Amino acid sequence: MLRSSAITQGIQRSPNRAMLRAVGFGDHDFNKPIIGIANGYSTITPCNMGLMDLAKRSEEAVKIAGAMPQMFGTITVSDGISMGTEGMKYSLVSREVIADSIETACNAQSMDGVLAIGGCDKNMPGAMISIARMNIPSIFVYGGTIKPGRLDGSDLTVVSAFEAVGQLTSGKIDEERLLAVEKNAIPGAGSCGGMFTANTMSAAIETMGLSLPYSSTMAAEDDEKADNAAESAKILVQAIKNNIRPLDLLTRKAFENAISVVMAIGGSTNSVLHLLAIAKTAGIELSIDDFEVIRQKVPVLCDLKPSGKYVTVDLHKAGGIPQVMKILLEGGLLHGDCLTIEGKTIEEILKDVPKSASPNQEVIRPLTNPIYKKGHLAILKGNLASEGSVAKISGVKTPVLTGPARVFESEEECLSAILENKVKSGDVVVVRYEGPVGGPGMREMLSPTSAIVGQGLGEEVALITDGRFSGGSYGLVVGHVAPEAAVGGNIGLVKEGDSITVDAHQKLIQLNVDESEIAKRRKSWIKPKPRYSTGILGKYARLVSSSSKGAVTDQG
Repeated sequence: MLRSSAITQGIQRSPNRAMLRAVGFGDHDFNKPIIGIANGYSTITPCNMGLMDLAKRSEEAVKIAGAMPQMFGTITVSDGISMGTEGMKYSLVSREVIADSIETACNAQSMDGVLAIGGCDKNMPGAMISIARMNIPSIFVYGGTIKPGRLDGSDLTVVSAFEAVGQLTSGKIDEERLLAVEKNAIPGAGSCGGMFTANTMSAAIETMGLSLPYSSTMAAEDDEKADNAAESAKILVQAIKNNIRPLDLLTRKAFENAISVVMAIGGSTNSVLHLLAIAKTAGIELSIDDFEVIRQKVPVLCDLKPSGKYVTVDLHKAGGIPQVMKILLEGGLLHGDCLTIEGKTIEEILKDVPKSASPNQEVIRPLTNPIYKKGHLAILKGNLASEGSVAKISGVKTPVLTGPARVFESEEECLSAILENKVKSGDVVVVRYEGPVGGPGMREMLSPTSAIVGQGLGEEVALITDGRFSGGSYGLVVGHVAPEAAVGGNIGLVKEGDSITVDAHQKLIQLNVDESEIAKRRKSWIKPKPRYSTGILGKYARLVSSSSKGAVTDQG
């Protein structure tokens, strides 16, 4: 029996049916499956401003396919707009709000399936967490990537604007050039154009079979994206008939496939956090160490921004995620027997995809000639991160650095020092009390990392933090340091000038101070008062887990 039957044909069916008649149900609609359309439309961000058109296309397609849609809204925040401000503390929190809101609406109204539509970074993992919780037939529709901006013959992304600030303060460009970059970096609707967090997570969802092939690299403003929304609705109705549920798809092998693809495309550090959280919700045993195991086997195949040359629309033209998956499958680096929302296996889905990418493109490399022989997301451990930390080492020419600690208690304090040219070559910048509990909310450090790169110090300075990094960050940056400072992690015991070693080869992040001195400092450490005690940030800080476990709030 359909879940919605509890409402449409239950003991109180007359008043229940009366309510549904008011929103468009007719006599013949009450035996049809009810599909929630979780619509992340918002004019807050260009990532989401095109979603209403997709929601309406999917709504129409649900009706044609013989089901009844019920559209409801869910929130988003713009990471790009809030970056570098106090507002960024709400970014990761929004993942939980999105998950909670979709679960609440679907379960309260006994919906039989959900089609979730999202754009900005936290829309994808937020939707996936709710999908795993509810385990009703589900599909995700990505709002699409933005097309690159152009200036003087070069592609621009949002990161170009952040890096231009650092270039200005170091005298490399003038105000006129900065304004030109600002005006041309983001030409229209869609999520950030490089292989940043939104495109990384949409690729992971496609790999795990909960969105349709090629959908994660489509441009937001292209007609095929709206067609994809309609086709997704049709497939979802069929999945309800065939009782294909998310937990049938979200297996251990599916998560391994997702990690492999993230490595191959040079994806965001945030994928570690989000995949751990989704796996936790799905009941799959996945640890931060699994990323390191897969990194050792899977090379980086795609030359994509932020550290590479091309943007996501270029990847789409070169064959998209299915082409990357087929190369990995042929190389024995992908599980082909995993199921998808279409009821087909990965191997069946990829049957007609060429075994290798076209030689007439430079975005996707063959396994025999990768960008990097190993994956780019390294898990570093040591006395500064006993639970682990995440380093994005693609494009890093100096993956080992030992230098004096420059300690900052917040992102703002750090950025101010960088812009005042107080951070020098060889420094190890430490930004702490920005973790899930300490921030709270684990802000992304795109502003400091971009300023460092813009000043030409990207190869000469390391930055470590218990906060996060944007998918647009690159250089010798190490985030997600756990345990975090606010819960007594050793990152909170570092003093200005201490020697710190960051070694991507040895997978080491080490405070070069005697254990006796560390123990002495620990005895005098005082747990700071929460920065927020009420409201959503206060509640989040009380509930959230370690970043090494996905920073989830429903720990169970």
